Amino acid sequence: MGGLPPEVAGVTTTEQHHSLLAEAIGDEELARKAMIHSYRRSLSAFAANISPQEAKRLSEKSSVISVFPNTIRKLLTTRSWDFLGMPLDKTKRNRVGESNMIVATLDTGIYIEAPSFNDEGYGPPPAKWKGKCDNGANFTGCNNKVIGARFYNLNPGEDTVFPSPVDTEGHGTHTASIAAGGAVHGASLYGLARGTARGGVPSARIATYKVCGDLGCPDMNLLAAFDDAIADGVDVISVSISGSAGNFFDDVIAIGSFHAMQKGILTSCAAGNEGPYEGTVQNVAPWILTVAATNMDRQFRTPVKLGNGMKFSGLSINTYPPEKAMYPLISGALAANSSSDPYLNASTCDPGSLSIRKVKGKIVLCSDSSGAGYTIITSGGHGAIIAVDEEEDIAFTTLLPSTNINTRIGRQIAHYINTAKKATAVIYKSITMKANAPRIASFSSRGPQFVTRDILKPDIAAPGLDILAGYSKLASITNEAVDQRHMTFNIISGTSMATPHASGAAAYVKSFHPDWSQAAIKSALMTTAKPMIANGSHAPLDSGSGLLNPTAAVHPGLVYDMSLGSYVSYLCKEGYNGTTIGLLAAGKPHLKCSDFPQARGSDGLNYPSMHLQLLADDTDFSTVFHRTVTNVGYGNSTYKATVHAPKGVTVKAIPNRLVFGEQHQKRSFAVVVKGKLERGVHGSVSAVLEWDDSKHIVRSPILIYKPAI
Repeated sequence: MGGLPPEVAGVTTTEQHHSLLAEAIGDEELARKAMIHSYRRSLSAFAANISPQEAKRLSEKSSVISVFPNTIRKLLTTRSWDFLGMPLDKTKRNRVGESNMIVATLDTGIYIEAPSFNDEGYGPPPAKWKGKCDNGANFTGCNNKVIGARFYNLNPGEDTVFPSPVDTEGHGTHTASIAAGGAVHGASLYGLARGTARGGVPSARIATYKVCGDLGCPDMNLLAAFDDAIADGVDVISVSISGSAGNFFDDVIAIGSFHAMQKGILTSCAAGNEGPYEGTVQNVAPWILTVAATNMDRQFRTPVKLGNGMKFSGLSINTYPPEKAMYPLISGALAANSSSDPYLNASTCDPGSLSIRKVKGKIVLCSDSSGAGYTIITSGGHGAIIAVDEEEDIAFTTLLPSTNINTRIGRQIAHYINTAKKATAVIYKSITMKANAPRIASFSSRGPQFVTRDILKPDIAAPGLDILAGYSKLASITNEAVDQRHMTFNIISGTSMATPHASGAAAYVKSFHPDWSQAAIKSALMTTAKPMIANGSHAPLDSGSGLLNPTAAVHPGLVYDMSLGSYVSYLCKEGYNGTTIGLLAAGKPHLKCSDFPQARGSDGLNYPSMHLQLLADDTDFSTVFHRTVTNVGYGNSTYKATVHAPKGVTVKAIPNRLVFGEQHQKRSFAVVVKGKLERGVHGSVSAVLEWDDSKHIVRSPILIYKPAI
């Protein structure tokens, strides 16, 4: 997984891979048959079908960083860019610079016929573009908007990816259009969320790398896509795929994004959909921009009326208007199929548990169930009312007229069904309502992360709840085969949808500052983010630095920049072997950690946020964070430090004034944090450091986390 080594005496990188594999297997011919793929454009690695014993022998070679099994990873969406302060006609843009931006998505491919990817008015691809466009079924070829499209199907013995760049799932089309889709007026899902859909950089180009199929996203596909995207000349890489929370050298997303970082390419990744539990955040390498998901200031609710006059609304995306005033209403318990498996639960509308005769044409009340819609539609039912223990914030698109309500209302409906002579109900088409925002979505994975305990993750938050964006007509809007609705726009939720918002914002900043490093762009996005509040205090475990604020990030004032050497020093501090780091960083097996400056402070990296994890039995804490900022604002400027800290925590910036005489000048400071937590108390305390020159506020969250005993 290392940097590209120099060719030795005319021996190519691929030939070096074959030789290394042959040494481990013990036979040249068997090694050539075992080789699956040689990664050689931007990094040096190979995938091969070998035994555990052969893998062990390979891992013992001094020139090998790591050997690990191929893992199948999971995929983790009009109004969102307005919500982020980027209205279409009022946002300042560098049109030429934006048109030169290339956003890469590693996903399920693309449906190029979607209106988000119309290339009318676009010139030819940027001169830096070195990619290609693969051919395949149901794919009409690239254009001047979608300038590159590749697909990968490297998993041995399994055709996990349909052999075409075309998107048969809808996910890749959705994420690509969020990041860089062109403006489409009047977009909606059957009239819901009607407005102008567009990406963060609507004039930018898109390169898609299809790495995922029905069974997920194999590691070997992901690494091949990183290898190509870096060499193809992209500017930002967007990865809405589950990540690892382990050793960086065993994680293809961490490895691929490290090589991207070396070329100045920012990789943004999904934080994961395992919330609301702590310690679930994924994709935590410090050179990745890790993105959590928020709601927006709207939600979709579905009104319901009972025959007794009772009215309520539930959470769902129901595209079906009623065809008559009322429909018969029954509960799953009363509609049970007496001949079904006794272990099936009719109350939760398990598949096969309901009588088709009793359900046909009716609305069915079900207890907490994720598969009720499929059961009822295949049983001939008209609709579903699903009583859930906890009404979540996510609205799913339903197979048939359906909505989720809480169990309290569910009990009232059940009482009506059990006491009425003929119970009836009607489910109306969903409507858009105002919502309190921003709030972290319930499903969004939380910190802390336990790989590098002194780096706060997630880094930032962006809209990921109920997002309308482009979609593939080769997939139904629910991805169910029984669903006959096929649209070029759909409403989906997930940190998958938050990630391309951050990717588009990064490309937007880079269109103004093409010479900025990926660390500088990441810093600009983080230090200008809007702090999010939960339970009356800052919530960095949920949202990192806060809600994305793209237009402010163009003029951040100061940035926390980092070079390759910064990351090398940090990895050395974390205990990674110098030889291994050298192979990863530059294909140099003789790198010594002693040759790099020792990382200073408790965290040792010039990160825009500050984080300390205590031991479970710690009470008193005292730590120092060392940071250096670069002036990218006005030449002559003075920044003053302001600290917001809770009772019992003291935070001091030393010095508390930073004076700059010119642009690109650097100034260093230390942040001393002291405090005390009660013994046996689990939780976190947070503070905020702000540098203010009266024109910019450069904000850094400070989080002290204490685990449970």
